[in-house]
Amino acid sequence: MIRDADSKGLKFEALADELRRGIRAGTWTAGEKLPTEQQLTDETGYSLTTVRRAFDDLVAEGVVVRRQGAGSFVAHVRPREERVRRRIGVLLPDTQLYYPRVLQGIDESLSAAGATLQLVTYRYDWTKEDAAIESLLDAGVDGLLLSPTMTEIDDPRGRAEELMRLPVPVVMVERSLMDAGPRDRTEHVCSDHRGGAYDAVQHLAALGHERIALLMRERTPTGPAILSGYRHAIQELGLAAGLEYALPKSAWEADSAQGAFEQLRALEATAALVFGDREATLLQGAIRRGGLTVPGDIALVSYDDEVADLAEVPLSAVAPPKYRIGRMAADVLLRRLIEGDDCPLHQIRLRPRIVIRRSCGATAPE
Repeated sequence: MIRDADSKGLKFEALADELRRGIRAGTWTAGEKLPTEQQLTDETGYSLTTVRRAFDDLVAEGVVVRRQGAGSFVAHVRPREERVRRRIGVLLPDTQLYYPRVLQGIDESLSAAGATLQLVTYRYDWTKEDAAIESLLDAGVDGLLLSPTMTEIDDPRGRAEELMRLPVPVVMVERSLMDAGPRDRTEHVCSDHRGGAYDAVQHLAALGHERIALLMRERTPTGPAILSGYRHAIQELGLAAGLEYALPKSAWEADSAQGAFEQLRALEATAALVFGDREATLLQGAIRRGGLTVPGDIALVSYDDEVADLAEVPLSAVAPPKYRIGRMAADVLLRRLIEGDDCPLHQIRLRPRIVIRRSCGATAPE
């Protein structure tokens, strides 16, 4: 729908600009027929001469082509200014386990658009983030895809607002503010980790478990959202509460999850959601050494699905859509660069799925 042009400039220029922005935004794609001159005259109230002059401008730019007897169509060759090769800066905590698929999605989206990628990592050390971002800005990037530290800091909202004030457009990847409400003006694409944890508990409850524990590593970026989703499910489903246990990563590895297993037994849990795959695999070994079986005595669902299928008993797992997150975040940033303030604010959460394997006791779909 073409909106009314304002009073600035000539009417045909305003209409041409509106049509041009619609083409850039994808309202009409390459090769697609545009509204006829008469349709635009009826819709906008402009004269046929004004509409025709707007089309003449777009044809002269190479944005639109006329076909005798058929109408006007979006040109397959993009206008010159849209062929600029953009450079996109990407900040990730690391490039291990979780992030390669995210990075693959980013890279494929940018490559398809003719944009280049410049990557820096901060190795989960928040004190290095600003310097890393500054290096990307100094390199002349046109926009930023950032996965910054948003938990375990004093002022997450202030940090987010600071990032949104950077001199180039910013889209956060797998990061967002917790419970910020309508004040949240960040642009982000991330997994719905609360939804993923909720679904895992619901799945285990549907298998008959009433005492479902949550076993986690301390101080993880996604931990608060997983904990929130777990607690919501426990309360809503009327399950036993207070079965939560968190240990530092080093403690999980130091005794091969023996302490986590003992805690699981003390809680009298028959099932557990475990963050992440490595911890769940270690826990499997501790359960076996304790003379119990998975899933016969204790059902397990891990969170992440990076190496869950390689466990002794393949782990059912919550699988965040990592590749899709990366691809969609890059698409959002590119659209922002093309449309500017005309682009609506994107705040996207993609819900993980549960991959059913042997560890939870359910039958995997064929």
